[in-house]
Formats: sequence, C-alpha cells, structure tokens
Amino acid sequence: MHHFSYRDGRLFAEEIPLEEIAREVGTPFYCYSYATLERHYQAFEASLGNVPHLICFSVKSNSNLAVLNVFLKQGAGLDVVSGGELFRALKAGADPRKIVFAGVGKTVREMEEALRAEILLFNVESEQELLALDRVAGQGGMKAPVALRVNPDINPQTHPYISTGLKQNKFGIPFDTSLEVYRQAKELKYIEPIGVHCHIGSQILEIQPFVDTLGRIKELVQRLREESIAIQYLDLGGGLGIAYEDEAAPAPSDYVDALLQELGGLDCTLIFEPGRVLVGNAGILVTRVLYMKRGPEKNFIVVDAGMNDCIRPSLYGAYQAVWPAVQREGEKITGDVVGPICESGDFLAKDRLLPPLEPGDLVAVMSAGAYGFTMASNYNSRPRPPEVLVRGAEQWVVRRRETYEDIVQGESVPEPLSGADPVP
Repeated sequence: MHHFSYRDGRLFAEEIPLEEIAREVGTPFYCYSYATLERHYQAFEASLGNVPHLICFSVKSNSNLAVLNVFLKQGAGLDVVSGGELFRALKAGADPRKIVFAGVGKTVREMEEALRAEILLFNVESEQELLALDRVAGQGGMKAPVALRVNPDINPQTHPYISTGLKQNKFGIPFDTSLEVYRQAKELKYIEPIGVHCHIGSQILEIQPFVDTLGRIKELVQRLREESIAIQYLDLGGGLGIAYEDEAAPAPSDYVDALLQELGGLDCTLIFEPGRVLVGNAGILVTRVLYMKRGPEKNFIVVDAGMNDCIRPSLYGAYQAVWPAVQREGEKITGDVVGPICESGDFLAKDRLLPPLEPGDLVAVMSAGAYGFTMASNYNSRPRPPEVLVRGAEQWVVRRRETYEDIVQGESVPEPLSGADPVP
C-alpha cells in the first residue's frame, strides 16, 4: 500500500500532483510519501504486539535525515553500517541505545566513534574484528557490547548480489565455528557478548528461509546459555521483500507470526532491521521525457534520469514500474526507458508497454524509496537530484539538487602543476 495514486488521470503524491512538484524543483527528483512511511512502520510495529522488541530501520536503504526522523518519531532505532551512517543517525536525533552497528569492514576510527556514542550493539562479523574491537575498547577503558553475526548457510532465494547468508558470501562467522568464537569473546576483557545476529539477504519473498534461519540460531542461543554466555538480544536482521511488479510479497504480520511460532519460549529481546519493506514503495523517482527514438528493431524513451540516479535496473536487472504523470489515450508504445549516461547499460526499464508519451511528459519510476538515492552517484559529472518529502498537501525539499560547484568541491590542481608547461 502506498499513497501515490491517479485522480482524474493525474498522478498525485498524497494531495499534491507530481506536475506541481516538478514545476518547483525541476527534474529528475525523488519524492517520498510521509503517510506511506508512517503506515509501513506502524504495520510492522503492530504485528509485534507485546513481544519485547526493537525495530532498527536500515539506514543504508534510505539515509535522508528527514526520512530517518519520520521513523525516529515512531520510536524506531537505527541499523548502521559505517561511520557516516552513525553520524547521520546521531544527527537525526537517534537514541544511541537504539543503534546497532553492522558491516564486515569496521575501521578503528568507526569503532572509537561508536564506543564514544555508547551504541546498543556491535554486530561483529569476524574473529579478527572481535580482537580489534577488544583492543580499541581497552584503549578507551570501555567495554563493547557485542552480538556475533552468524552465517547460517541458508539460501534466501534472492539475487546473488544481495544474498548474504550462504557460506560463499563474505558476511558473518560460519555457524559451525560460531560457538568457539563466542567462547573466545567471553574471555576477552573488553568485550561483552550479549547478542546473536543474523541477516541472510535482501528482497526475500518467501518466509521459510527466515524460519529455517531462526531454527538454527535458536539452537545456538540455547547452547550459549548452557555455557553461561547470557544472550539478551536476538537480532534477526532484515531482508523482507516488496512487490515491484506482480510478486506476492509477504505481509509483515505473516512474517512476524511465523517467526514467533518458531521462536517458542526463547527469552530474548528481538531486534529487526527492516529497510526496503518500510521505504521501498514509499518513494518514487520522477523524470522528464527528453526524446522519443523510434528504430527498426527497438524504441527508446530518453529521459533526464539515468543509472547514476537509480542504478538498480542496471546493476541487478531489477524491475521497477514506470507510470506516466498524466494518463493519455492513444496507441501504446513498447520500448526501453533510457537515460543520458554514456553506457549501454543505462536504462530504467526494458521492453515496456507504455501509454503514448511525448517530449516534456513526466514519468515516475515506482518503488524507488529504497536503494535509490543512497546508491546514486555523480557519474558523468551529473549532479544528484533533490529529495522531496510530501505530507498531505505539504511538501518540503529535504535535500536540494546538487550544483556543478558541489560536485567539484574538495578537488584542486596542485600549484606546481597549475602553471606547468605541457610535456612536448
């Protein structure tokens, strides 16, 4: 469910037509629906009822401060994977005791920053990282609260680039060796092992892989408690998928119900790290048609947004629906929606049957709220688009459009080279 809908043939974001936003901010732009963000969070929260839990929104999916603020106001925590995301989380006003820090390559600086902030948990992904964290915490005279990320070797049935729970993936500690690493953690002076973490992938459309994972992790928690390692938190990660096209995506309530049945009487505070399921369908990328290229074998609809603005279709071959901002009667056209980037892989949609379009028309790339702007780049020296948040009939630019000056900020030509004669 989202709050982008047609009224009299015009596409609205809540109470505002997209044409109106485009007139004010130009194109392309990202647009987020406040009501959808709020609704999706509340649906997840309500399904957990009185079960001790913490929902830590996955910052990597959408890190805009205004979006984070929407969830923080609902009582959410945040899941971060870098020092920059930790900075954003604190800047947005997050309670550090509701922040979990994952990621396979935490640096000493990031560990120091998170320790100073007094976050809830470090999700540690390797034995060497555990030892490094012990040293860093010791140098600061602190104790690091830790959950080991355990790799359960479960196939999540998703795209290989976003699968994280198999033996061949880089993430986590192998299940078979995790008990020994926990024993080691227990003996370290500046480490406090209080949780277990797992995350098997992203855009998962079947509940069973989550249930299978929990079954394995539950056994580990019980074994750890037998060895007097007091596990208080069970972080089940994120990864629940959404409908981009006609997929049958599970409802958060069905997902939670299945997990609670498998959980049994295990006495832990549950941590969830949803990202895409909360923001994916709450955002769109609006772009303008520049040219129509009709060819003998293929038609192309050239728009002013490209793979630098929304890379999922090019990177994963991902499907995202394309809706016209104004519905028009007439003969439909089949073609590729492509951008201005100098790459053959620059496309937003392939072989789509679309309503009649003309240069100047607006189209919306749907389901772009997750891994849209956060994966955008300045490739081809293109300024990144603005982000707009809509609530009812109100709208705010929550990140302005970049300028050419922005994209060269920080660069310089060394003075000895600036006036140097060219090499003959």
